[in-house]
Amino acid sequence: MLDISIIIVGIMLCTALMLNLWRLLTGPHIVDRILALDTMYINSIALILLYGMYNRTGLYFEAALLIAMLGFVSSVAFAKYLLRGDIIE
Repeated sequence: MLDISIIIVGIMLCTALMLNLWRLLTGPHIVDRILALDTMYINSIALILLYGMYNRTGLYFEAALLIAMLGFVSSVAFAKYLLRGDIIE
């Protein structure tokens, strides 16, 4: 029963990733595109964790943590670029 629910949630996460990709490509403003990219990071973390649960291994949790750190740093860099126009002072 758990395997079926993991597959259903995986399909929902893939659908959410596709919708985020659509918003990333067709976003009217740059803020919408940055928000879509940040949401794609969160959805990809959830998908990797779900795959680790499906395989019943803890290996994928480290990869999800690495993607979470990269997503946070990139979101901060994009926000700083939008506010100041320069990342490194």
